[in-house]
Amino acid sequence: MAKLILRNKEFEVHAGMTLLSALKKINIVPESVIATKNGEMILEDEILKDGDVIKLIMVISGGSI
Repeated sequence: MAKLILRNKEFEVHAGMTLLSALKKINIVPESVIATKNGEMILEDEILKDGDVIKLIMVISGGSI
């Protein structure tokens, strides 16, 4: 299993799926977060491995320039 952490919530997903699939499974809009593993940003096509801990950071958007 891999673990995704968003703020104070933890979600467990099966290893072997892509980050994109995992985000959809836990109902998180992929464009609304940045995912990091070991302090480095990862992309949506990253395959999650057993024991991975992925931290999700909400992207703040809106307003006009």
